[in-house]
Amino acid sequence: MKVSKSLALVVGLIFTPIALAATPTYTKEEVLKQKLTEVIGVDVVSMSKAPIDGLYQAITDRGVLYITEDGSKLFHGNIYDMENQMKNLTEASLAGPRLAMLKPFEDKMLVYKAKDEKYVVTVFTDVDCAYCRKLHSQMQEYNDLGITIRYLAYPRRGIPSANADEMKAVWCSKDPLKAMTDAKEGEQIKPADCDIDIAAQYKLGQTFGISGTPAIVLANGTIVPGYQPPQQLLKTIERNL
Repeated sequence: MKVSKSLALVVGLIFTPIALAATPTYTKEEVLKQKLTEVIGVDVVSMSKAPIDGLYQAITDRGVLYITEDGSKLFHGNIYDMENQMKNLTEASLAGPRLAMLKPFEDKMLVYKAKDEKYVVTVFTDVDCAYCRKLHSQMQEYNDLGITIRYLAYPRRGIPSANADEMKAVWCSKDPLKAMTDAKEGEQIKPADCDIDIAAQYKLGQTFGISGTPAIVLANGTIVPGYQPPQQLLKTIERNL
């Protein structure tokens, strides 16, 4: 995923100072949210105080942004705790919100359920990427370890694209699980139409800050970027229980 031009320029961006005095109508968070939307065109999902005094954390459809209380400065990146083994405070703060945002999509996921299910992970996938195909080719091995894989669509070429159309055809086919396997083996999937919203799944991935596929969301909301072999993923899951 390529960062939008507006965010690419964020380091040099200086906002016009804004009055943040409390009013009966607007809270400080609401004023900052409106400022972000108007100036750089992002959709702000939530706004809360950041782990650093004087900063607010905005979860947006382009990932996490940090804005000063007076609305004059913007930061794009992760905050780490140097006194706590470089803990990624940004990632930690996103875990809970991610799980809440995943909930409405559960009935839209393609689920490869383990017979003896012990763990469940959600994978943002693309039908064309090599490592997505590698992960899928080992589906039985993940399932045998008790790992259920749930797929959401993240067409790497964006929306709209032929890539997104192909993923919609998979989701709308009579047997989506088989269609996904066929697509990842390079077969052409017959175009189909239904009420599945691939764009909404893609936007969710952007909100999570996903920049490539596969991207694995663990049960605690942590994101593991990239492919992990079955045994390695099992160890990662167990470390995050």
